[in-house]
Amino acid sequence: MPISIEALIERLGGPEGAAQVTGVGTEAVRKWRQARAIPAKHWPAVSRATGLSMDELQPDAPSLTHQDIQMPQGSPTSSAPEKATAALVLADGTVLWGRGFGAHTNGAAIGEICFSTGMTGYQETLTDPSFAGQIITFTFPHIGNVGTNSTDNEAPRVSARGLVIRHDITEPANWRAQESLNTWLLERNVPGICGIDTRALTLRIRNGGPQTAVLCYPESGSFDIEALKEQASAWPGLEGMDLAKEVTCTAPWSFSETVWEWPDTTRALPEHRRKVVAVDYGAKLNILRCLTTAGCDVTVVPATATAEEILALQPEGVFLSNGPGDPAATAEYAVPAIRGVLDAGKPVFGICLGHQLLALALGAKTYKLQQGHRGANQPVKDLSTGRVEITSQNHGFAVDESSLPEGVRVTHKSLFDGSNEGIASETLPAFSVQYHPEASPGPSDSFYLFRRFVELIDQHNGKV
Repeated sequence: MPISIEALIERLGGPEGAAQVTGVGTEAVRKWRQARAIPAKHWPAVSRATGLSMDELQPDAPSLTHQDIQMPQGSPTSSAPEKATAALVLADGTVLWGRGFGAHTNGAAIGEICFSTGMTGYQETLTDPSFAGQIITFTFPHIGNVGTNSTDNEAPRVSARGLVIRHDITEPANWRAQESLNTWLLERNVPGICGIDTRALTLRIRNGGPQTAVLCYPESGSFDIEALKEQASAWPGLEGMDLAKEVTCTAPWSFSETVWEWPDTTRALPEHRRKVVAVDYGAKLNILRCLTTAGCDVTVVPATATAEEILALQPEGVFLSNGPGDPAATAEYAVPAIRGVLDAGKPVFGICLGHQLLALALGAKTYKLQQGHRGANQPVKDLSTGRVEITSQNHGFAVDESSLPEGVRVTHKSLFDGSNEGIASETLPAFSVQYHPEASPGPSDSFYLFRRFVELIDQHNGKV
């Protein structure tokens, strides 16, 4: 039977002895205690020092193994294992047990299970409206280590329906932390589950494609697994689902913040600012900050704004924001508005969902990816310069390059799977990218796109 992490550290001579045996610092030992596991690369040294077998060094946390994830349908999974307080049920019948945190579910949280490979920015990820309708699996094991604060939210509320992590939430150790992630989740009624083998779950999503998941963390501690399986199999999925209406603003509003500048201030507003209308399909606040910083006077309008309503604000340019759901569904009301703006000759710039909607307005088609792009390490090639940008991405749909009409050229491509990452019209002042230039993983590889939009506006106005 595996030995507890506390007993193991004591057998090694306490934190200092454990650090000496394994060649690490005592801070690493502290993190082992939080994770309730010693990394496998240290097991040979620990085994030699303690005389314990490799089997006895396995983590004592009730985590799931690859065998658990491949549990055949119909296995007796209705009664929770010891210490399990939450369950993740997939549409294919797989049941994954773990420990709940955050808010208890009122019934269950249901959505498309996805994974994000970002090593930082979990607060920004959870508040990104593009994650509406999804349960996020974080592949990075230390979630919670920087706590949460009041300035890193990308939207006023959490749009993700839940989160899945490997270890218990890490206690915050960051000078900007204002409260723990667990408290933050409780306040926003967001459930989570830990103790899951996120590597195996990620492989399942990667190899089998997206599927529905139900996260259940009942206050009563009782589970109706068969009912949860039925919910998972009955949910229709994101294809054909318009979620922009769920996350958009309800009325026009003005935005004037600029990007953050070390250590605790923001950049000054540019003297000359171009009037831009940003259509909010689920806009991230940092995109709006980047527009303002680049020299835009931003007015945000709801996703359902018509071309007439947009043009009545007399914009010099129009921005199409990111957002969740199937672009083909949102296109029913978005494309006529975008088409009206294009016909009026207004410069247009789109990001993420805005990129897909611009493509649809220009006559192209979109499709659902087998593996979505979510994370902060996605390489994209600018075909005009040959330059490679390290980008942040969050999308499950893409533009079908083969459907692009004459007069629309491809500007960027993914170096992961070759899918489309950018287009530009050769006859209209319009361009877009699939990735998130405001997220700065590069850290500033892609900010030029905001300057390009401003330059396009100035050229259109005869100021360049």
